Amino acid sequence: MARLEVGTENSAAIRLHYSDHGSGRPVVLIHGWPLSGRSWESQVLALIDAGYRVITYDRRGFGQSSQPLNGYDYDTFAADLNTLIEHLDLTDAALVGFSMGGGEVVRYLSRHGASRVSHAVLAGAVPPFLLKTDDNPDGALDQAFIEGFQAAVRADRMVFLEEFTTNFFSANGVLEVSEPQRRYAVQLGAAASARATIDCIAAWGTTDFRADLATITVPTLILHGDADAIVPLPVSGALSHQLIAGSELVVVEGGPHGFNLSHSSQFNTALLDFLAR
Repeated sequence: MARLEVGTENSAAIRLHYSDHGSGRPVVLIHGWPLSGRSWESQVLALIDAGYRVITYDRRGFGQSSQPLNGYDYDTFAADLNTLIEHLDLTDAALVGFSMGGGEVVRYLSRHGASRVSHAVLAGAVPPFLLKTDDNPDGALDQAFIEGFQAAVRADRMVFLEEFTTNFFSANGVLEVSEPQRRYAVQLGAAASARATIDCIAAWGTTDFRADLATITVPTLILHGDADAIVPLPVSGALSHQLIAGSELVVVEGGPHGFNLSHSSQFNTALLDFLAR
């Protein structure tokens, strides 16, 4: 376990908590909202056993990273990721972003380039653009939804996390993980700051990644569950597949949003097959 300074707020350092295990070609796992790097448990050991060096980290505001008041936007998240990649001097790296983390992958590649990156994976990811607007009429979310989500977190964050994690791991109304696993996800979400949890709703819900996707040139896997009720496949993964030239789309049948845990065998097989090419 280690910590890396990525900025300051007033007189205090802002530090990311990260883990770096194994050897071989590096794979950076970027977690979803409102969890932490620990949500990749089902992938870390599989990747290490397959001969990869695996880096996970907690996004600012989440897990064991610092919890500043500001900085919850994708330009800042991409800059934090860039600082980590440069600090570890990673090359030929695969970036794997789940849900909100998929936005970090595409914004990083758009703003910082692909000189250190060999592969990109968007898993249940929020790009290209979830917000319904005049030029995105098929968006999954409207401004009222964003504000309602934020209001629910402000009213009772623990109740919100109970309900959200149930939907997170459910397919067609059926919970696809054990109840202890769902409760563990609640604990991971509870460790985040309230400010980060609220502000990141606007970040993943309103950021337009369409221009970012057009810049991606590295081999890209789009991995998505077809029963995802949080980030539905038709308005996210399917569209990203259309916008990223040469990308590959793998759909996991019956997979809810949290399919890296509920369908870890299918998820890991697709991921390892792609990385081996």
